[in-house]
Amino acid sequence: MNYEVIVTCAVTGAGDTVGKHPAIPVSPREIAAAAIEAAKAGATVAHCHVRDPRTGKPSRDVALYREVVERIRESDTDVIINLTAGMGGDLEIGKGEQPLEFGMGTDLVGPLERLAHVEALLPEICTLDCGTLNFGDGDFIYVSTPAQLRAGARRITELGVKAELEIFDTGHLWFAKQMLKEGLLDDPLFQICLGIPWGAPADTTSMKAMADNLPPGCTWAGFGIGRMQMPMVAQAMLLGGNVRVGLEDNIWLDKGVHASNGQLVERAVEIIERLGGRVLSPAEGRKKMNLKART
Repeated sequence: MNYEVIVTCAVTGAGDTVGKHPAIPVSPREIAAAAIEAAKAGATVAHCHVRDPRTGKPSRDVALYREVVERIRESDTDVIINLTAGMGGDLEIGKGEQPLEFGMGTDLVGPLERLAHVEALLPEICTLDCGTLNFGDGDFIYVSTPAQLRAGARRITELGVKAELEIFDTGHLWFAKQMLKEGLLDDPLFQICLGIPWGAPADTTSMKAMADNLPPGCTWAGFGIGRMQMPMVAQAMLLGGNVRVGLEDNIWLDKGVHASNGQLVERAVEIIERLGGRVLSPAEGRKKMNLKART
């Protein structure tokens, strides 16, 4: 069991949640404010995507990331910044018998272009989604091939940014460990991501199977989406991991009650403390994750 817990708050994500919640952070000002709110509620790490301020749709615009990061760094609130590098892997297969007529939801770029904002801003952590995945019930696929992952891992390591390896299914973990064997990654973090259709389900068996196959001594976290967010907070802690909550993964505090990022962090902190643990500060989290100092 882990008694000294890193809490990550994923504050907005790229999902279709705008319009389903009255206060999903959309603009850089709102996303930065959400990260600061989460930190003040007890989060060690803020995990950030950006959105087009006009439409609310997910974006890869480096200028939007720059504004978010600068606003967080210029605030008087310390929090570890973790930027997604998962954008640019979306493929919408054409309908029916025209699979090559890719849909409007396609945003597919190379592995280095997915890291443009990471290279420009050098966050302490960035994510690397470790495999291809059927995403939802339609024709969407998240694409991250072995060659793309090797190129991305190599570049993240060159930049001196800590990679957080996003593991959505058992094959993703298998390949993540292969990249470690090949020397492409330097002491990465692992994030077990459960409940996303159609990856691994958010249940005890899935999380334990993955946790049991992690590299010995690694720092890892786990989460579940939707109603399984808080049960998976307890489950990850019990299995020796850290935790993640936030509006990216779950928009509800209770049935019919919309959450804020701060409220989700506060509930996670309560669970951790009731189980006898404590939440690490950003300074303590940097030490536990062996993060490089940023000036």
